[in-house]
Amino acid sequence: MVKHNNVVPNGHFKKHWQNFVKTWFNQPARKTRRRIARQKKAVKIFPRPTSGPLRPIVQCQTLKYNMKPRAGRGFTLEELKAAGIPKKLAPTIGIAVDHRRKNRSLEGLQANVQRLKTYKAKLVIFPRSKIFKSGDSSPEELKHSPLQVQVRHIHANCP
Repeated sequence: MVKHNNVVPNGHFKKHWQNFVKTWFNQPARKTRRRIARQKKAVKIFPRPTSGPLRPIVQCQTLKYNMKPRAGRGFTLEELKAAGIPKKLAPTIGIAVDHRRKNRSLEGLQANVQRLKTYKAKLVIFPRSKIFKSGDSSPEELKHSPLQVQVRHIHANCP
């Protein structure tokens, strides 16, 4: 007879169910491994940003999410043209490009153009050879080059 207010044991187990139990004892080690991999990648791609290429701010779809901005796939060709960046140059200096996206509002276009302009103003391009070309940064800018950008947040009110 069952005593006290407990569940009546009624488990339908296979004979060797314990062989199929998935444990999570590797979780802390996996966390450490991911962290070390992120650090190694940051060192390898220095001085480029760890969060990948610059992406546009776009509005989420549907009634539930449409008040939230998020990172899009890439800038439109119209946005690049307004910012004065050639479409072939953009991927080489860390700007994501999406030729399929369309600008449906003037506000969104202006916000992303401003985002591109501020990025271009802060950008430091290291020369590939000892001879400086027209697009490269000056030697003075190279001396005062900033640290590596770790994370790129997207806020509702910032371009």
